Amino acid sequence: MAKRISVNGSVCAGKSTLAPELAQRFGLTYIELDALHHGPNWSEPTAEEFRHIVQEAMERAPDGWVIDGNYDLKLGDLVVDEADTIVWLDLPLSVKWGRLWRRTIDRIRNEIELWNGNRDTWRGAFASRDSIFVWLFRSHIRHRRQWPNRFDGDARLVRLRSEDDIRRWLETAAEE
Repeated sequence: MAKRISVNGSVCAGKSTLAPELAQRFGLTYIELDALHHGPNWSEPTAEEFRHIVQEAMERAPDGWVIDGNYDLKLGDLVVDEADTIVWLDLPLSVKWGRLWRRTIDRIRNEIELWNGNRDTWRGAFASRDSIFVWLFRSHIRHRRQWPNRFDGDARLVRLRSEDDIRRWLETAAEE
């Protein structure tokens, strides 16, 4: 049974849906990197601070964890080096785009609090150079270019490309 699972993928790939489910199924601690990274008013820790925060969260889960999120630029290989299973949710861009559109509109209209009092805004989502839609496109392309080489031959990698793949893998993982 997996005891340290890293769930990766770009925005709206399904990380925050799959990771808590895995944690519950296997009795592991769920660690959401977005919750650790986004402070009040969208403040962010430095790379060094963030590595320290994540390392401490991992150490507080000696029986195992499921971590969702990427943050490779700040964390490097901290999480994936410790993981015994790396799940890459590599769904088509069109699927993630539709999910992002629906999720963002819902969050803005309903003023849903995300982490530490933060909320999405019309301006931030659509009129900012840091738009989540631009981020989705860039991260989707970057992952597709870099991750196949990065994890080439790594037996820990589980690459899931559709909802059916995810469902089948979950059924298999539950049997292990």
